[in-house]
Amino acid sequence: MSVEVVTFGCRLNTLESEAVKNAASAAGLERTVVVNTCAVTAEAVRQAKQSIRRLKREDPERRIVVTGCAAQTEPETFAEMDEVARVVGNAEKAKLETWTSARQAFDFGIGAEEKAVLGDIMSVRETALHLIEGIEGRTRAFVQVQNGCDHRCTFCIIPYGRGNSRSVPMGEVVTQVRRLVENGYSEVVLTGVDLTSYGIGLPGAPKLGQLVRALLRHVPELRRLRLSSIDSVEADEDLVAAIAEEERLMPHLHLSLQAGDDLILKRMKRRHSRRDAIEFCSRLRELRPDIVFGADIIAGFPTETEAHFRNSLRLVDECGLTHLHVFPFSPRKGTPAARMPQLAREAIKKRAKRLREKGMEALQRHLAGEIGRRRAVLAETEGMARTEGFTPVRLVRPLTAGTIADVRIAGHDGTRLIAA
Repeated sequence: MSVEVVTFGCRLNTLESEAVKNAASAAGLERTVVVNTCAVTAEAVRQAKQSIRRLKREDPERRIVVTGCAAQTEPETFAEMDEVARVVGNAEKAKLETWTSARQAFDFGIGAEEKAVLGDIMSVRETALHLIEGIEGRTRAFVQVQNGCDHRCTFCIIPYGRGNSRSVPMGEVVTQVRRLVENGYSEVVLTGVDLTSYGIGLPGAPKLGQLVRALLRHVPELRRLRLSSIDSVEADEDLVAAIAEEERLMPHLHLSLQAGDDLILKRMKRRHSRRDAIEFCSRLRELRPDIVFGADIIAGFPTETEAHFRNSLRLVDECGLTHLHVFPFSPRKGTPAARMPQLAREAIKKRAKRLREKGMEALQRHLAGEIGRRRAVLAETEGMARTEGFTPVRLVRPLTAGTIADVRIAGHDGTRLIAA
């Protein structure tokens, strides 16, 4: 075994793990596992620590290096673990010299006393494009165009793990997308920590919509372009127009909504109101009737009453949400929300369960409404694909992974569509 990477968290981590693996392998590391952590919830950190202990038990001889957002925000947590040989910061994890130094420490003892290797993430002003040829085992390619976040939502630790917002120049993004298409990818997903803040710090301050237009214009061979999670209140007019007009831009948006009550949104320090979210979804649905919305919603935020929570439940219907990602509130040390009056854990769990049930009802309606329609699906495996709206489809007739095919939807099994 040379280098293995275990990934927790978001799509951005998935992409960065490939860059980490490439850099660590190029440095000549052997018998090394890199654990790329997530810091969104305390549970994510707990799972990472549990995984580290299990990995060491399975093979005591291999070295374990920890990186990612949790390593950046609480390096001492991992540095104190006997199983961990090194802790690497987010800004350093994709650099060849980081892994060359790690190899020297492991093999020759040079710098071995420096267990935690990380700098001041808040001082980073640029973000490098991770030049990868694709991600092994995946049929869609991810391209990081933005990193960091300038906002300070009261529940969120991520800005302290990722730093301030910074973007990749448009020309570099176009070049990378063209390379991925030449490598056989039919679909590309643009990712970032705060994707709709794209362009801050770049000459001319281009917006995300401008980048989308440039990609579709300059890479005509790209068949499908998809966006990862966006902040609806930051969506620029060019992006809205592109969603309405560009068929190759997939009709699926995952929204960072977090709550459906104005007081809770204010206490979260979000930048949108309940009405903003509803009006955005309504406007986009008028412009692109087949659009499908997913959303992140937190259950049990501090001070949330039953009335506040019911507003979040109603938001699912009022926004027409389909794919719900529910987070039971988890206090993160160092955030303002951790110092607010907390709800009982049992109450949080119950609200998260109710919210998931509401999301399942919405998904059932969506699945039922797809029966009889024809959809262009991208095969992820021989037997599984996804529609333009990112709904999973079970294939009766196998397709080669990476193939886009037109199918008729014959039914659903409660969680997935079934193709005829």
